[in-house]
Amino acid sequence: MKTKFMSERIIGNYSSNNEGPLLFVTGGVHGNEPSGVKALEKVFQELEKTRPQINGRIVGVKGNIAALKKGQRFIDEDLNRTWTEENVKNSDPETQEQREMHEIIDVLHQFSEEDYTKRYFLDCHTTSSDSLPYISVQEVHDNDPWAHRFPTYIVRGFSDIVYGAIDHYMSRTGLTGFVFEAGQHTSKESVENHEGVIWLALKEACDLDLEKISCYPECVERFTDKNAPEQKTFEIIYRHEIGKNDVFKMEPGYKNFQKIEKGELLARSNGEEIKSEWDAYIFMPLYQSQGNDGFFIIKEV
Repeated sequence: MKTKFMSERIIGNYSSNNEGPLLFVTGGVHGNEPSGVKALEKVFQELEKTRPQINGRIVGVKGNIAALKKGQRFIDEDLNRTWTEENVKNSDPETQEQREMHEIIDVLHQFSEEDYTKRYFLDCHTTSSDSLPYISVQEVHDNDPWAHRFPTYIVRGFSDIVYGAIDHYMSRTGLTGFVFEAGQHTSKESVENHEGVIWLALKEACDLDLEKISCYPECVERFTDKNAPEQKTFEIIYRHEIGKNDVFKMEPGYKNFQKIEKGELLARSNGEEIKSEWDAYIFMPLYQSQGNDGFFIIKEV
């Protein structure tokens, strides 16, 4: 349903005018990750065409509009690191990303807590390296049990290590949800996976009968049956941070969730070798020029 809140930032806004929760979905928080935006456009096109009944409302929002237009990760700073309490309180934002953050917050405030039985969030991302789809969840409130209702890998603890992410803000302001990483930036499977998880979130949060949409079951099964791995839960045990002047280079060939052994060469920083101290899994190896997270190490719970 289109309302006065529609704008360049709002991709879609749909409700059947039934009481229920809010599902607040963001895509393109990084401008080189358009997959979530494309998936949201497909979902809202189907909703407007089919007009199924849902309880509550789904709102789809673009993240970093300026960076999306340029196809680059960010303009001044990483939008997924700006959501600190200090930046949120600052009424005079200093960077493009801080301005984008405040505009997203303004949109969320238009859908206030008292108008809904509950508020959920879903933040859609992709990765620079090839990856199986996975959920990144912060273990606060009921985020973790909510995440375990979705059939894929689940990684706990990212927002506990990296402060200022959008899901950290959403969680501390009372919403329930997680980040969904759908795959590699330019992979068509990433759009399939984002679309599939949005439909499942509508089913779980807003009681959508999936059989009422014309793209079912393919639009869901491409994620659940074709692309998603069997659900496993992992925890982050190490993060390699890239310093401001560091020259960092990941060793080639690593993929998300690839097994690694103690003593294995992972990367080089300022000419020095970085070797694994664990028998574990590599997580989010960096193969792009922007970003300060070199890689993470995770272990299965």
